[in-house]
Amino acid sequence: MNRFLPFLNWWPMVTPATLRADMVAALVGAIVVLPQAIAFGILAGVGPEYGLYCAMVPALVAAVFGSSWHAVSGPTNSVSLVVFATLAPLAVPGSPQFTSYVFTLAFMSGVLMLAMGIARAGALVNFISHTVVIGFTAGAAALIIGSALRDFTGIDITPGAGTFMALYECVTRFSEAQPWALAVGATTVIAGIIARRYTPRFPYMIAAIGAGVITAVLIHAMAGKAVALRMVSAIPASLPPLSSPDFSWDTLRSLAGIAIAVTVLSISQGMSVTRSVALRAGQRIDANQEFISQGLSNISAAFFSGFPSSASFNRTGLNFDAGARTPLAAAIASILLALIVAFFAPLASYIPMAAVAGLLFLVAWGLIDFQHIRHVLRTNRGETAVLFITLVSTLLLSLETAILAGVVISLLIYLNQSSHPALRSLVPDPRVPERNMLEAEPGFPECPQMKILRVEGSLYFGAIEHVEDYFDDVRKNQPGQKHLLLMSKSINTVDLSGADLLQREARKRRADGGDLYFYSLRKPVIKMFEEAGYLDEFGRDHMFRGKHEAFNQVFQRLDRSICATCTARIFQECATVEGPKPA
Repeated sequence: MNRFLPFLNWWPMVTPATLRADMVAALVGAIVVLPQAIAFGILAGVGPEYGLYCAMVPALVAAVFGSSWHAVSGPTNSVSLVVFATLAPLAVPGSPQFTSYVFTLAFMSGVLMLAMGIARAGALVNFISHTVVIGFTAGAAALIIGSALRDFTGIDITPGAGTFMALYECVTRFSEAQPWALAVGATTVIAGIIARRYTPRFPYMIAAIGAGVITAVLIHAMAGKAVALRMVSAIPASLPPLSSPDFSWDTLRSLAGIAIAVTVLSISQGMSVTRSVALRAGQRIDANQEFISQGLSNISAAFFSGFPSSASFNRTGLNFDAGARTPLAAAIASILLALIVAFFAPLASYIPMAAVAGLLFLVAWGLIDFQHIRHVLRTNRGETAVLFITLVSTLLLSLETAILAGVVISLLIYLNQSSHPALRSLVPDPRVPERNMLEAEPGFPECPQMKILRVEGSLYFGAIEHVEDYFDDVRKNQPGQKHLLLMSKSINTVDLSGADLLQREARKRRADGGDLYFYSLRKPVIKMFEEAGYLDEFGRDHMFRGKHEAFNQVFQRLDRSICATCTARIFQECATVEGPKPA
């Protein structure tokens, strides 16, 4: 039942204290989503009321069926843009046919997401590394700031301008800034910072938006009609009407490719949002359940006058920072939004857009994980490259491209690392009776006839060249060590290419008068050797369970004339051979 009704997993967390916190966070979320939903509805080409509808039922469904405690779904900037850009060539935006396509697209993408969740395809999100999420979040925060600059400053920034262009226009056209908008926005930011620092028990976002509204009221009282502050637009007072997708074959066929693109964008963005807030909250999410929740959310959008949706970066961050404790916050926010739209729509016109922009500034700043960014920059060049590429791609390209770029770079770095497994020379520690293995350093005595190597990684087709070059160097630089003993516990897997490599190495050493041995080889690898016919080639008596058995057996095959003149004497068995004493 918990799998089909996931809210049963978090419902026991609900207490009077968490309910109060969720109610406060829901109120903040309902207030903030008002102007956003209106803007995204217009951006998607279907009208402001559809943006509001998309923030009601779909957001409620996603909260109830998701696994994240804080994620808030509904209309988003990037998905709205993709909907408009992909459907505009097929129908006139705002027309009944265009709106019908939007409903159908939401249904198709929802079905795809639901199918992926049921098929347990959530493991795909494991390819989105923590560093990709950090870079993507920081880039998205910058995009949020860039998108809010117009309302914060009052400057009529060029529509569609990116973050850098918006900043450039703000600097070069600062003389056009509206002082009243700046005053409201700055008051909102300052009040939020002060409240967050000195009154942590009181939700700083309510303090911030309240300060912005009061400032706007005072400005209007003093200056009257001379001040033209932009306010939240008038909202149609209605609940989401029922809608119906177009299930005709021609429509489904024409929208198939678009549905796949929207699905990839929604899933990648949604999972990045969900994972980023889960990292901040110390929560582990169920990726498959998130696929299911987003699928059901989009399907519900198709029948309740919505459009394709996903988890929202700024509203999710706002929900977390506002103190939300359970998914009830997102669910209650959607209900409050419906009540506001149905009964209190005129009150929304008292909220200045500059105050909303200031609130988004606070949210964006909180999304940037400065601590982890510093840690990545100090410790790992490869991860730094992933962080930088993801961040820059988010700012210059698009959200879905940024995620794809980060994932590709992460995979390339991983493949490069996995194709260079560490090979370490080992020697027994003469200081302890157990003869624990130590990594041989310059000056450490080694057996002149036997090389002991630990392979750390998998022997697969991508690692063959690196490992074979190392084996060749060992035979070239230490020709007397004709016997090679591989400490194999750290060899995770061996494919046919890896087995062929080991077979060639064994034949080369036998031709030189030595041999190849293994100890602590994993059972799946031994099984693969046996099934593929390599075990008899290597020799079953060349497979040892532990180092003591391996040392004892391989020692019996060493040249005693060399042992008699050896001063290393690193094995206990060396004491049975007469010869010079160690220096």
